[in-house]
Amino acid sequence: MFDTLIAGLVHGNAYALLAVGITLIFGVTNVINFAHGAVFALGSILGWWLIAEHGVPLWLTIVLVVAVTSAVGIAIDVIAVHPLRKAPAIAALLATVAAGLIIENLVQIIFGPDTRPFPQVLDTNNFQVGGVRFGTSDLVMLAITVVVMLGLAGFLRFSRYGLAIRATAQDPDAAAQMGIGVARIQVLAFAIASGLGGLAGIFVGLYNSNISPTSGSLAGLTGFVAATIGGLGSIPGAVIGGFALGIVEAYGIYIFGDGYRDLITFGVLVGFLILRPGGLLAKLPSIASEPLTGTFLGAGRHLRVRWWHIVAVFAVAGIVVPLVADNYAIVVGTQILAYAIVAVSMTLVAGSAGQLVIGQAGPIAIGAYTSAILTVNHDWPFLAALVAAGVVAAVVSSILAAPLWNLNGHYVAIATLGIGIVTVAVIRNWESLTRGSYGIFGIPVPTVFGRELADGTEVFLLDLVVLAITLAVVVGIQRSRLGTALRAVGADEIAARSSGVPVRDYKALAFAISALFSGIAGALLAHQYSYIDPTVFNLPMSLLVVTILVLGGTGSPYGAILGSVVLIGVPEALRLAPEARILLYGVALLLIIRFRPQGILVRSDRVQVAR
Repeated sequence: MFDTLIAGLVHGNAYALLAVGITLIFGVTNVINFAHGAVFALGSILGWWLIAEHGVPLWLTIVLVVAVTSAVGIAIDVIAVHPLRKAPAIAALLATVAAGLIIENLVQIIFGPDTRPFPQVLDTNNFQVGGVRFGTSDLVMLAITVVVMLGLAGFLRFSRYGLAIRATAQDPDAAAQMGIGVARIQVLAFAIASGLGGLAGIFVGLYNSNISPTSGSLAGLTGFVAATIGGLGSIPGAVIGGFALGIVEAYGIYIFGDGYRDLITFGVLVGFLILRPGGLLAKLPSIASEPLTGTFLGAGRHLRVRWWHIVAVFAVAGIVVPLVADNYAIVVGTQILAYAIVAVSMTLVAGSAGQLVIGQAGPIAIGAYTSAILTVNHDWPFLAALVAAGVVAAVVSSILAAPLWNLNGHYVAIATLGIGIVTVAVIRNWESLTRGSYGIFGIPVPTVFGRELADGTEVFLLDLVVLAITLAVVVGIQRSRLGTALRAVGADEIAARSSGVPVRDYKALAFAISALFSGIAGALLAHQYSYIDPTVFNLPMSLLVVTILVLGGTGSPYGAILGSVVLIGVPEALRLAPEARILLYGVALLLIIRFRPQGILVRSDRVQVAR
């Protein structure tokens, strides 16, 4: 058990370095930097490249990696964050998501996606205390962490720029009035934080003996969990949170197995966000309302789309596409329709109710597995399983998300991401029901009224009908009294609550409706693929749905369909590799937020909202 504690402290050491960077940026900019994990991955791959490929000594590698990753951090601030300084924090959060996708996939394109061994420049197993073995690398990493933390604490407490960082974190407006260059201070915070992220990448690679360009997303999210435990904005809290998470994770894996890592880590995240969102050492969040895309991305009027326009588009899709498209195009078309179903339903949450949801892969996975299990194991008819998939996804997702609606600010969006990851982790570990990582094979093709839809064109037409039903329901809700109440919540949550509108209940209802259709879309995907496993329902799936939603305009169901066509159809038409495709999603998301924040089918009113 003592060796488990040592392992937890070693991992906690790396988490602390990541968490300090995340909490430093959050304290100065009120932005959660989702690109931090990509910077971590860049640091690890650069460390490998310098040491293994060019024989650079470790000390010089550390200097070079910290310098490069600090420069990348500055670029993230200048390109992605600073231009959105007058927008709500959720805008910059999405911009850092896009920046992270771009960095991580550029690294994969340049260096390749393969996992590779990290050179053992320091011994990892040359000391023993009792029955526990550890290495020089662990001691060096601990020493560097201590030196860095003490140096950072002294810098923040006694130096001119450190005091400016603290003043900016406390009140940016007051700091600016006192003559502090807030923009320069934010650049400095990004540089320091990203340098720490690159440093963590080197030592985690050294400890694990291997590195992967794809490890950034999970590492960044884990660092965020540690920062949340300690309290976002509190550097001592980030250190405590990093070591605490490392220990909890180590003992959890010791007891339950490594397959439960995500469940433990993100279960802790959700638990803290619900029970103590301020963390151990920080104050409770003071954000009174969701700084959401409803004001940021919906600042404008929707371009008018008449009913006969939609009928014409669906008629063309249903008649012309099957006549001219080949089998590959039909398969791509069904994917476009499935993602469009999810995005259309999400306009009720993000566009109307004003609440961004990031972890939509969770309800999609619930729907896919529900339909697959019912049809494969229990011989349910397809249509019954399809309806059950939506209902189960809505019920389970609503139960899991029920405590979230008491939160404020972007904490809700982050919590939904955690719940999505926890949902997939439960599916992965519930082997008796879901077959775990092996997945479910032999999912039958859809059968409607006794007719087996074995042809791809027939499946395409089925998805088209489901999308039409989804669109009719969502548009009907938006035009009803319920839609009016949801828009009131999204426009001004405080005013709505003051008028007696049950804000929490309306957000929960919008989320449940979205989960219902997301579950149905997941079932359609499962029967199209004929095989599913937990890796299908990953973070890129959730981010793709968000990108589709943002591209079309968060409050526009018609825009959601167009966004799905553009972001799924165009990359497939160009036959882009998966890495290039995700890179395109990141570039598209960043450009949309920067230059067309209201979406394609919304006319901008040039409304600016102060953060």
